[in-house]
Amino acid sequence: MRNHLGQVRHLGSFERELPVLGRPEIAFVGRSNVGKSSALNTLLRRKAVARVSGTPGRTQLVNLFDLDEKLVFADLPGYGWAKVPDAVRDAWKPMIEAYLGERADLKLVVVLVDARREPQELDGAMFWALTEARIPSLCVATKCDKLSKQEASRQLGAIRREFRLPPNQPLAFSSVDRRGFDAVWDVIEEVAGLSPPSP
Repeated sequence: MRNHLGQVRHLGSFERELPVLGRPEIAFVGRSNVGKSSALNTLLRRKAVARVSGTPGRTQLVNLFDLDEKLVFADLPGYGWAKVPDAVRDAWKPMIEAYLGERADLKLVVVLVDARREPQELDGAMFWALTEARIPSLCVATKCDKLSKQEASRQLGAIRREFRLPPNQPLAFSSVDRRGFDAVWDVIEEVAGLSPPSP
C-alpha cells in the first residue's frame, strides 16, 4: 500500500463522537514538537496533509485521515509543554484517553519520541498506559538525521532500556532523509492486515 497510495482525505477534526469508519486505524501520538506532522506527511508521501508548525501544540483535536478507503491514520494532540491555554491542555488528556479506550478498529498506536532527547517521563507514562490497556504500540524515534551514527545508537539504546521495548524498537526515523519509512510501513501493513503489493 505504501507505494500505491491514491487518495488521502482529511475526514475532519474531532473532540468527541468520532465517526465509526469500519477500517483499520493507526494512531500517532507524541510530545509536542516531536515532529509528528512531518512524520505523517513523510509516511503519506505528501507535503502538507498534516499541518506542520513551529509552534508546539498546534494539533488540538483528533484529526482523521482516510487512505484509499482501506486504512485510517489518526493524528492525536501532542502532550507535554505545548504553549496553549491550561484549559485546552487539560482537555487533551480525557480526549486522548477516550479515543484510545473507545476506538474498536484501533490496531496500533505509534508513539513518536525525539531521538535527540533523553527518555521522557510522559512518554513512559504513555507506553505504560497502552500496555495496561493491551493496545499494541510501536516506538519511533524521530529526527535521527540530526545525530551521528554513534550518537543515534547510544540514544536508541537508552530509549529501549528505559521503556523496556522489544529488541527491534525504537525504529530510527527521519522526515529529512526518509530513513525508517519502510520499517514503519512494514509494521503498519502487518497489524492492519494489508499485505504489501508484489514487486
